[in-house]
Formats: sequence, structure tokens, C-alpha cells
Amino acid sequence: MSNSTSSVTQLTSRQRMTRMLQRQDHDRIPRHDGFWPETIARWNKEGFSGDGDVALKVLGSDVAQIGFVWPCPFPGQEQVIEEDETTKVIKDSMGQIKRLWKDKWGTPEHIGFECDSAVKWREIYKPALLLAEPSIAAGQRERLERWKQQDQDERFCTICGIESFEAMRQLIGDEVLLMAMADDPDWVIDMSATYTDLIIGEWQILLNTGLHADAMWLFGDVGYNSGPFFSPAMYRQLIQPDHQRLVSFAHEKGIKLIYHTDGDVRPLLESFVENGFDCLQPMEAKANMDVRDLAPRYGENLSFFGNIDMTVASRNDRDEVEEEVRSKLAAGMTHHGYAYHSDHSVPPDVSWQTYQWIIELLDKYGNYG
Repeated sequence: MSNSTSSVTQLTSRQRMTRMLQRQDHDRIPRHDGFWPETIARWNKEGFSGDGDVALKVLGSDVAQIGFVWPCPFPGQEQVIEEDETTKVIKDSMGQIKRLWKDKWGTPEHIGFECDSAVKWREIYKPALLLAEPSIAAGQRERLERWKQQDQDERFCTICGIESFEAMRQLIGDEVLLMAMADDPDWVIDMSATYTDLIIGEWQILLNTGLHADAMWLFGDVGYNSGPFFSPAMYRQLIQPDHQRLVSFAHEKGIKLIYHTDGDVRPLLESFVENGFDCLQPMEAKANMDVRDLAPRYGENLSFFGNIDMTVASRNDRDEVEEEVRSKLAAGMTHHGYAYHSDHSVPPDVSWQTYQWIIELLDKYGNYG
């Protein structure tokens, strides 16, 4: 497999990602990805040898994710309610009751949410959140210490975190949350502000350790396959002020902000630009997100990270995969604001041979100059 070459001076990963987020000249598109565990297991039967970290090295990933902030009311208090040979039902640290697969990755079955009213929020869950130990404690701190002892100079380092809408979904569930956005907006505003305060506080704790961060990578799914979960007006009223606070926190420290959301969020893109989001990821193709349409409209103000359709890759047709990669790289690179990523994560339908082909195509079509 060939290495990327360019007439532009070769940059470090940190320089490359930083310049992409600023939509400035750079040598080649940056790269990163995510993999299902079942994908790695399949690839190990097809000639690949290693885990997800090894796969990222083969890809030539430019990004290191070095911490994840997720404030919980009852951290570490997972309770197994019932189990069988293939699944188990748990109550997690958010008070959510859900069924998980034991031996494979997949979306859990959401059974119930103990925090199902504003009264329970005020009397039980908000006080518990404010008293809880930060989510970066224990094992994560040990991992961060190990990271700080390594050479970070070449890597673009991101501190990740859940944002308030996703946190509320996990705490009270979609049905109660979406009804509350219409019927009890003050409750939603209080939850969102509380979570945002905690996220900013934990990000600051991480920075106080001396950890270097180039970007905050903010995770929250505000859309489904046909549109956002709420209207743009509701977003502006209930969620946008806290998203803007997160952006301000990052930018005041000279740190970029990458926003991850699944789903069709096209009606919210003007607001995302207003927020000052530096980059949108992963741009889910099966939810009608397409960099070929969006880059001409928003590429001057927003970078794009992803959008390579894994339903196309799953058909393992080299010609189809080449057109998918070629056309989207061409569109995304127009404003120098594009990085490679699958449009969510790489599923086990994608063969190792096909993924190697994707990497070759990045080498072929992903160079500037």
C-alpha cells in the first residue's frame, strides 16, 4: 500500500488537522475512523492482525481521543436486574433500564427510565448529579496519565464529551424529553444548563492536569434518518444557548470544537454555523447528509468530517466504492475543510479487502498540491 505524497511540505497530524479545521492549505486530507468489534473480528480472519488501534495505524489516523466526559448521577452503580444466555438487563449509572447483548456490539433495548418527571429531576437526579464524583475519575485518569507520558507532539488530541441533549435522552428517554420540550420547556432548560455546567467543569479538570487538547469533540445525536428530533425554533430556544457556551469555552482557550451528531440535521446547519462549530461529524449518508451538496453551501464556514457511505462499502464493489470516495473527497476538499471518516463507523459487512481499497483511494484522491 503506497504512502501519501504531495508537492506540499508534509505536515504533522496536529498541523494537518488544525489547518483543515481552519480551512487553510495543507498536504492531504486528515484521516480517522471507528470500527465495530465484529468488524475487527472479521478482518482478523481475512489477513488483518490486531485490534482497532492497529487498524487506525494502518489507516494513518491523525487523531487521538484521549478522554471522555459523561456526567452521571450514580457513577459506577450498574445493577444487573436479569440475564439469560445472550443478553442482560441492567440499570445503569443514569438510572436507565436497558437490555444489552453479552457477546456483540449493538444498540441496546431501552426498557425504562427512572427519572421520568420534573419532580424526580429536582428532588433526586439533579442533586445526585451535583454531588457525584466527576466522570473522569479512577481508570480514565490513569489512562490520561499514561498518555501524558507519551510523545504527543505529532498527534491531534481531542477531549470528548457528551452534550446536554444526548445526556437528557439517556436520563429521561426520547418520549418524555420531546414532550417536555413542548409542554415544560423550563424543565428542559434547567436540565440542559445543569449538564452543560458539569461538562465544562469536567473539561476544565482535564485541562488542569496539564493535558494538551487541540479540540473538544462533542457527542450528541439531535437527528434521526428523516430530520432533527425538534424544530429549529425549539433548538434555538432550548439547546443552542448551551451549545454556544461549550463553543465559547473551547474557543476562549484556543481549542477547536468538533460536533458529532447522527441523523439528518440539515435544517439546523445555519444554527450550527451561528454557534461557531468548527466541524461537523460523521455526516450520516443514509440520513441524506451529503458533502457534495453541503460543501458548496457551508464550506466557507464549516469543515466536514466523514460522510463516506458504509452501505456502499458493505456491497464490497470496488467501482462503487471508488466513485463514493472520489466524488466526496473532491467535494469536501474544495474549501480545504474535509477529513476522512466513515459516515458512522465501519460495520462487519465491510471486508478487509474493501477497507484496504478505501485506504488506497485516500492515497490516490486525498492529496493537495
